[in-house]
Amino acid sequence: MPLAQLWRRKSLDELLAETHEEGHQLKKVLGPWNLIALGIGAIIGAGIFGTIGTAAAGDPSRPGAGPGLMMSFVLTAIVCGFSALCYAEFASMVPVAGSAYTYSYATLGELVAWIIGWDLLIEYAIGNVAVAISWANYFNTWLGLLGIHLPRWLTVDYQTAFTRMPEVIASAPHIFGVPVIFNILAVGIVTLITIVLVWGVRESASFNFWMVAIKLVVLAFFVFVSVKYVRTEHWHPFAPNGFRGVLTGASSVFFAYIGFDAVSTTAEEAKNPKRDMPIGIIGSLIICTVIYIAIAAVFTGMIPYPALVKTLSTEQAEPLTLAMKYAVMPNWMVGIVALGSVIAHTAVLLVFQLGQPRIFFAMSRDGLLWPFFSRVHPRFKTPHIGTIVTGVFVGGAALFSSLEDAVDFTNIGTLFAFFLVCIGITVLRYKEPNRERPFRVPGGAWLIPILGGISCLVLASQLPHRSWWRFGIWLVIGLILYFFYGFAHSRMRHPAVAGIPPDFNPEQQLPQSDVEK
Repeated sequence: MPLAQLWRRKSLDELLAETHEEGHQLKKVLGPWNLIALGIGAIIGAGIFGTIGTAAAGDPSRPGAGPGLMMSFVLTAIVCGFSALCYAEFASMVPVAGSAYTYSYATLGELVAWIIGWDLLIEYAIGNVAVAISWANYFNTWLGLLGIHLPRWLTVDYQTAFTRMPEVIASAPHIFGVPVIFNILAVGIVTLITIVLVWGVRESASFNFWMVAIKLVVLAFFVFVSVKYVRTEHWHPFAPNGFRGVLTGASSVFFAYIGFDAVSTTAEEAKNPKRDMPIGIIGSLIICTVIYIAIAAVFTGMIPYPALVKTLSTEQAEPLTLAMKYAVMPNWMVGIVALGSVIAHTAVLLVFQLGQPRIFFAMSRDGLLWPFFSRVHPRFKTPHIGTIVTGVFVGGAALFSSLEDAVDFTNIGTLFAFFLVCIGITVLRYKEPNRERPFRVPGGAWLIPILGGISCLVLASQLPHRSWWRFGIWLVIGLILYFFYGFAHSRMRHPAVAGIPPDFNPEQQLPQSDVEK
């Protein structure tokens, strides 16, 4: 096997040509506001509603940020801002489904593209496992407020039950001596989201738009009704564990930001990607950062750090309602925020489930995955098989996975993806300097991409060691799959079956009538 073949790059012209192949075309229906809403829908969710309690309080393996959580969000926003600028340049220049996978194929070669595509499975699918579990916890709390109490063996995963809840094992029904334990709420919401996404991207985007509007209203409600309970003395000391606590807090809340790159996976479905993709990516990141800092200020001002560290980890997993209960706010207010969290998690599930099948779609179209992943539904024009496979995987994994492990695994996978995207900008600036770039990362080819790459590595260094060795095992499994299937079936080595019209002009735009369909 010639080593050079592992580093063969797919030209940008080839990438653009493939988007016009018959049977592999996605509908261009998304405008700038749809993209911003998708970004906000992916970013605001399990992170702000679920991780800020642990990030502020800390745990046995890392110190907490305390009120310095506000600075943690600023640091994470800076890191994500570097990466977002790089994503925006790529997405406007290469409006093709696949996100960082596609960008890596065009800059760093096929082997790196495969690695990043396999890595993105961690970000989207494993990340959605965490979101599904968190959604189920909040929804179960909401049902409790309504007086509906499901058996615990229907609302918890196997891992948590076997390691922390022996009473659940004892009370669960047994079949041939094996306890029946599964998170029916997590599986149920994943199933519902999968059906919506198979139905169509326009319908999914509209569904998401209203969920985003509702959860923004709920977050505004939380700030409005809670601000009078804020005590400025609770912000002192601002960083009880010094800068180390602020830094580890930033690595923890990174999960709250990872959704912005999901916008780039829909580039092939944007009406005017050269203009709208940068607006969607950067706009959603800026809006969410402002919201996060406001929420962090109110949260840490309502409950003092010494009281927060004494709460249970299960209570910290629902931080906003925890702070409201500490301030003895009315139950109806707590209920509204709990409902808002359910809606926020639903929006994140929708966008992440939207992104993962499009990664599969791009990899399958390149021959690196099986052909059925790139099949488009004849009526709905969505990658329906990949969407269903993703739903089955996420729903099945939510049965036995724990929230903490899924979050840490997602963080390291996402940071690695961001690192490669930042490097790819510098590489492509030198390999194709004359390529049209509707949006350019400011500061030249080195400054922001290098700062982005270094900052990603710094945050990754703060994650637990178990996340690193699990990530290594995951990459080894991916490489085995690539060398047993992807390398032999890569369309890069079989150009005759690529289906690219010989007279295709990559600069040619779709007719306006096609865009409006």
